[in-house]
Amino acid sequence: MSTEQTTASHGFAYTLTRTLDAPAATVWRAWTDAEQYAQWAGAAAGSVEMDVRPGGAWRATMVTPDGGQFPLTGSYLEVAENRRLVTGMNIPGRSEPAAMVMELDEQDDQHTQIVLHQTCDTAEERDMAEQGSTMLLDSLSTFLTARARD
Repeated sequence: MSTEQTTASHGFAYTLTRTLDAPAATVWRAWTDAEQYAQWAGAAAGSVEMDVRPGGAWRATMVTPDGGQFPLTGSYLEVAENRRLVTGMNIPGRSEPAAMVMELDEQDDQHTQIVLHQTCDTAEERDMAEQGSTMLLDSLSTFLTARARD
């Protein structure tokens, strides 16, 4: 996996770009298949549910490094298989879900550029979301590398 990552932060938004050593379809499945997602994203076993279609719901209970757990819920706002996924996350106290955009651009049959973008309400929210997204990309890279060796 390539560890090359670029980060751009503007106002309360961030964009992370990374090149993965996997075809777009493999990256897409890792991100949208509940079983695979649970393996790499730090979710509690059996807690991930995904209805990957516009308006479909998702939920997961994430496990922190210290063993704590917190539930996440949301919906899929836009789905373009193997290319673009816009995910809304429900945040307490917020009237609209926080939207994260994931875009895949297959460079060739073995390399895919992934771009994550999110606009937040505050600098603190942006920093936390960017940190979480960076951790997701690190875990996804590790997962895809291990799968390629199997």
